[in-house]
Amino acid sequence: MAAKFEVFQNKQGQYQFHLKAPNGEIIAASEAYTGKDGCMNGIESVKKNAPTGKFEVFQDKKGEHRFNLKAGNGEIIAVSEGYTSKDGCMNGIESMKKNAPTAAIVEL
Repeated sequence: MAAKFEVFQNKQGQYQFHLKAPNGEIIAASEAYTGKDGCMNGIESVKKNAPTGKFEVFQDKKGEHRFNLKAGNGEIIAVSEGYTSKDGCMNGIESMKKNAPTAAIVEL
């Protein structure tokens, strides 16, 4: 299975995406967008910025390791799932760098 962006509407009717790795695990998720066009623009920004973008790594209140991908303007364009270890988080970043640029877009 190849990596893919899954576009869907949340319970509030807003659009979001998940980037899934070839193994089916969610690498990162988007914010909620009011329109589908905004969500698709978000995906294009992730595809463009993932290989060389700025990744911010941190620990959340539960002690899980996470990352944010930031665009050139400093805006967060994708957030990771929680990882139990920092190494796992760093592997998630590498997976995003490798998979996001060529991932297919699938609408659910």
